[in-house]
Amino acid sequence: MRQTPLHAIHLESGARMVPFAGWSMPLHYGSQIAEHHAVRREAGVFDVSHMGVVDLRGEDAESFLRRLLANDVARLREPGRALYTTMLAEDGGILDDLIVYRLAPGRFRIVVNAATREKDLDWMRRQATGHDVTIALREDLAMIAVQGPKARERVASVLCERFDPERLLALPRFAAIETDGWMIARTGYTGEDGFELILPAAESAALWRSLIAQGVTPAGLGARDTLRLEAGMLLYGQDMDETVSPLECGLAWTVVFDPPDRDFIGRRALERQREEGLRRELAGVVLPSGGILRSGTPIETPLGPGLVTSGGFGPTVGCSIGLARVPAGAGDALIARLRDRELPLRRVKPPFAREGRSLLPP
Repeated sequence: MRQTPLHAIHLESGARMVPFAGWSMPLHYGSQIAEHHAVRREAGVFDVSHMGVVDLRGEDAESFLRRLLANDVARLREPGRALYTTMLAEDGGILDDLIVYRLAPGRFRIVVNAATREKDLDWMRRQATGHDVTIALREDLAMIAVQGPKARERVASVLCERFDPERLLALPRFAAIETDGWMIARTGYTGEDGFELILPAAESAALWRSLIAQGVTPAGLGARDTLRLEAGMLLYGQDMDETVSPLECGLAWTVVFDPPDRDFIGRRALERQREEGLRRELAGVVLPSGGILRSGTPIETPLGPGLVTSGGFGPTVGCSIGLARVPAGAGDALIARLRDRELPLRRVKPPFAREGRSLLPP
């Protein structure tokens, strides 16, 4: 197992370590539920240094990314702006979902998933043939996410000598600032406000300790998963993969078809899907009582079988919830099969919770 720069601190803190995408990562520090609630109510900090930070530079960096990604980086008109997107195969399948930042003219940063970083790098470098662009995996950096309603003020307090606190607190969503090799972005994967910080690995332990001293709760992969599920955020490898297009998994909003002459990879396949009609779609489902939905739970619909792609108990909403892949147009009459039981599901539109509160109807 690979180790992040914060591995020793996790062990000192009594974290339960588990393998994840080839890395040794903290699952929790004693109570996954307490960590979940700390993020919803105050602030929690996650080590996400297993994610891949990829820097792109060169005269052709923008034109290259406009072909590589389904969203359009030309929409990032100012340095320091970011967008969420997918990277597709020619058949429209999702190779990865990622965030891309425009840092300066001819300079971009992409954050990719831990389980796909080597595959992503290989794909990017093959597609870059003939372009004036360099692609570098920044293994000298660490990444820390601080999330929750009090996250931004806690970070601003800790970094007041490095960043102007007023500028940090005024940073718009999906924007980033840099100084001295540090980057702070107002992004996250929990449905709460907060920052993601990318910084030199050698400086990450001091930052982590300072945040804990300010009352920020360390949180592991377990809380990260329940938080993102409640927020309706997809997980690569479960809710999407190379067999699914963004149109089929609720990510059509990340695909930009205008202007018509932007020939991004996978465009023709998505256009065919739009013309022919989708076979599958994403559904949010709630199991009010009687069990817990898990990834792979079969679902029966009037139009054929579906399945839960991500599921579990939502601590904020107080019941079992899930994201599901069902036949397009299946409607609301969904039945989950849990062992020998058939349990009716309530279909809802994600997210299930955000900004500290449940969004489920009574």
